[in-house]
Order: sequence, then C-alpha cells, then structure tokens
Amino acid sequence: MTDFEIGDDGIQIDDVKAVRREGRDELRSLMRAQIAIGKARREPAVKPAPLKPPGHRPGAWPVGTSPPGPPPEWRIPKPVWDAAVRHYSNEEHRPDEPCDCGNCPPEETR
Repeated sequence: MTDFEIGDDGIQIDDVKAVRREGRDELRSLMRAQIAIGKARREPAVKPAPLKPPGHRPGAWPVGTSPPGPPPEWRIPKPVWDAAVRHYSNEEHRPDEPCDCGNCPPEETR
C-alpha cells in the first residue's frame, strides 16, 4: 500500500487486516502515510512575532521630550571664542610669557 491508495476517509478495517498479513514494514509505511496525510491537512502553525526587549521604546529620546539644541559655545561670537582659545593656548604652552589674547588685564594690575 502507498499513500495514494489511502482515501480521505482514513484507514478501513480491511486495510488493517491486509497490512497485518503483509508484515511490519507495510504497517510502518501505512502509519507514516497516514501521518503525512494528516500533516498535509493541517494549516501551518502561525509563528509568534519575536518579543521586543523589555523596556525598549523606539526612538532616541523619551516620550514628550526633544533632543537638546545646539551647544552653548555655538552662540558665542567668533572673535570672543578665538580670544578665549588664544588665552587658553598661551596659558598652557607659554605660561612664562605675557598673554596677548586681548582679554587679560595688564601685568601691573594683576
């Protein structure tokens, strides 16, 4: 017997008697054919969607907030910024020389 000989109505009593006369191998193939027919009738199982990590919300910022604006140093006028950089550079690299940044008070008043 093959799976093509088994009808949609399942195994009949005559089928079981015939299979028993033919031996164990035939019974095994009959049962495998029945299992295959049953699996073919079933709808495939719906796979659940993967779980999201706990506590994760999409987006970079919490709900109700927005990213911060530009850094405060971007609002400093360029000449003032350049003078501050020049002063820092003079203090770090030439501490013994007088500062030429334009913002430092003269040596006499310090």
